[in-house]
Amino acid sequence: MSGLSLHKKLEKNAGLLIFGILFVSSIGGLVQILPVLFQDSLKTASANTVPYSAVQLQGRDIYIRESCHACHSQQVRPLLAEVKRYGPYSRAGEFVYDRPFMWGSKRTGPDLHRIGGKYSDIWHRIHLIKPRSVVNDSIMPAYPWLEDEPASAAGDIQKKMQVLKTLGHPYSEQEIEAAPSMLDGLTEMDALIAYLQVLGTSAETSEEQGHH
Repeated sequence: MSGLSLHKKLEKNAGLLIFGILFVSSIGGLVQILPVLFQDSLKTASANTVPYSAVQLQGRDIYIRESCHACHSQQVRPLLAEVKRYGPYSRAGEFVYDRPFMWGSKRTGPDLHRIGGKYSDIWHRIHLIKPRSVVNDSIMPAYPWLEDEPASAAGDIQKKMQVLKTLGHPYSEQEIEAAPSMLDGLTEMDALIAYLQVLGTSAETSEEQGHH
């Protein structure tokens, strides 16, 4: 009877009811979050994973700016159909240097996590300028203006790298100092293609996985 009276009391007192909901929800959240904070595999880069170069990092920001992540996920799930279509499933260690993560859940277009090296730079350039010239039924918009903007226009690359260094990305002072020169003569299209071409290329080989 005491349990029933407590339940009625909670129902009649909005403040207690809200507190009870928040308390129970917080327990559920902590159960999911706390193990992740102490799981080293989620913070350790896989064997072939390295920080993005200055050009790739600039291209990634262009990818985000143009909302490519709104239609393309970057997470191949460990399901047979996905692995057959896209390649090896994604592993946590491949995303250590991704801030923010680009996993996504919307696939208006295909997942791009294993797109790196699948097509040539020329294919990507044509596809971005006129998508339907290489994919007949594509509904992707065209991005011809990326050919007209210098890569440096996408933001201060040195400042980005310095911030990432403070967050643990192993950029050297020499890499940061040389970053602007790496963008010289490149367009935003070049930078975006450089980013696409590195996606998923850090996947471990079967031999490397066998040593774990």
